Amino acid sequence: FGSSLRLRCSQSAPASSDATATMSHRKFERPRHGSLGFLPRKRTKHTLGKIKSFPKDDQSKKPHLTAFMSYKAGMTHIVRDVDRPGSKLHKKEIAEAVSILEAPPMVIVGFVGYVETPRGLRALTSVWAGHLSEECKRRFYKAWHKSKQKAYTKYQKRWADASKDGSPMAAEIDRAKKYCQVIRAICHTQVGKVKLGQKKAHIKEIQINGGSTADKVDFVTGLFEQEVKVADVFSQDEMIDVIGVTKGHGFNGVVTRWGVTRLVRKSHRGLRKVACIGSWHPARVQFQVPRSGQRGYHHRTEINKKIYRIGKAIKDDPNNAMTENDLTEKGITPMGGFSHYGEVNEDWVMVKGCVMGCRKRLITMRKSLLPQVSRKATEKIELKFIDTASKMGHGRFQTSEEKAKYYGGEGQKKARKAAEAKAAEA
Repeated sequence: FGSSLRLRCSQSAPASSDATATMSHRKFERPRHGSLGFLPRKRTKHTLGKIKSFPKDDQSKKPHLTAFMSYKAGMTHIVRDVDRPGSKLHKKEIAEAVSILEAPPMVIVGFVGYVETPRGLRALTSVWAGHLSEECKRRFYKAWHKSKQKAYTKYQKRWADASKDGSPMAAEIDRAKKYCQVIRAICHTQVGKVKLGQKKAHIKEIQINGGSTADKVDFVTGLFEQEVKVADVFSQDEMIDVIGVTKGHGFNGVVTRWGVTRLVRKSHRGLRKVACIGSWHPARVQFQVPRSGQRGYHHRTEINKKIYRIGKAIKDDPNNAMTENDLTEKGITPMGGFSHYGEVNEDWVMVKGCVMGCRKRLITMRKSLLPQVSRKATEKIELKFIDTASKMGHGRFQTSEEKAKYYGGEGQKKARKAAEAKAAEA
């Protein structure tokens, strides 16, 4: 009996409530494997990420959007000087990994007004714009090509009739101004501008903070059917939170999924197992015991990501990866494109570190919920170099011109022909 009790203790020893108590022996007590804070570890229902809370509203500020949708393109690295007086790294060069998120302008197509009740928010009214794009309407259908494609045609007619007499949907707009406390804009991405092979736009409600309710409603109705760029919502050196779904890894055992220790080599019936899954009574397996199952494809919100740069689209700024120290004319897309993604032609955001999920996945950027005052948060970032070498292989060259110059002959001929073709198109 004593040995079985010890086994059980070794599997699920709870943390001691007494802070001063020390661990008696490694054989009897130890920290548990894996966090219980992320239970249940199952495939998420919110495949496009859900904004579970928005920043606190400050009515003294102007009305503004609090989040933006983007697509993960890939990663690269940058070189910069650290500006952190007192640190050993101060004024030293540092290489850091960064993620590139492609963020084509969003379109605002409506808003929802909420009233605060003792049981939380309740949607009171919603107003849509007079015209919705095809990629937005596709989201309302399972099979667009088979359907009659009649979504919002009656609403559009009502909007057109009302706009002849005066302001359309005036009654609903006045109702929202009078009774609502929270206004959220209905936004959709322009998924056709990102080469994902997808035609359905992604739609989300994004809260508008700042100003009175009337100001918020006027702000959002003024943006109906308008494009909103990522630079209108976020700025460089800002700290943001990213919301998305992690990369899926399917069904995994306890050693991979929870990080439990393997058993000894000669153990009976396998060794990548939990030795004791609990005592006889209670005659159930407790939820704290590591079990095999789904790993990855979980919904996650990661806070405090710093924006290193907000880049413009290729048509506005073809050399958007240049810096003061590196005057090579180059765009952010590395040679050969981002692997499993392609080229970044629209606006983009460079975020420090990694971002959850696979490439092409929708990532929602949200303004930070807390005032950011730490030294890292307030540090000004000046990039010296952005790497655009190929992400397949060792990446010796930053641009195709550099490669052609090195190899000469055939490469130069190809580069010249490409330049001539570009000139002819222009």
